[in-house]
Amino acid sequence: MPIILDCEGEPCPNPVLRCKQLLDSQSPQELQVVVDNDAAKENVSRFLASKGMRIDDMRKDGGLWTITASRAAGAEGAAAAPAAAAQPAERACPVCAPKILVFITRDVIGQGDDTLGSRLMGNFLATLPELGDALWRIILVNGGVRLATDANPASENLKKLEAAGVSILVCGTCLEFFKLMDSKVVGEVTNMLDVVTSQHVADKIITL
Repeated sequence: MPIILDCEGEPCPNPVLRCKQLLDSQSPQELQVVVDNDAAKENVSRFLASKGMRIDDMRKDGGLWTITASRAAGAEGAAAAPAAAAQPAERACPVCAPKILVFITRDVIGQGDDTLGSRLMGNFLATLPELGDALWRIILVNGGVRLATDANPASENLKKLEAAGVSILVCGTCLEFFKLMDSKVVGEVTNMLDVVTSQHVADKIITL
């Protein structure tokens, strides 16, 4: 019988944190997680997969999602890998490029005129490839999630960055708040646990 974790009504990142606590304390072979929004569904599924769990079923009944997952044989050691990867590692040499995280909280740059600010943001994203291999991850929160939607021209620059190997994480709670979940066209839905862990791992953070 799978362990059932009822996270109905719990905001991000509680469902992911409760999954983490359960996996750390009990290491269940089967697990069912109940959530009530798309952001939690995406975040929980991705987290369980990162911990070596196989997503067997994802079913919606009314306003609730039930995610059923099981641990594949031999996945015990794999479950610890993401946690180990989250720790900051020493660079092999002092001249190696740092791991740069870009943390974006708005869809415009600066204050004064939003049309200009939107153009500046597009130019900024278009210029980010100049950072080279040091550019590791972009996180979009609050109004910044609008950059990842089909209505924003800047999404094309984000798509190019993602295709080049840059990780792009988009706040699920923010997408839900602005009712933009179905409009997202680039990046992975993320939660506050990912945000905090990413900031811990990054060598340098650029915040807009």
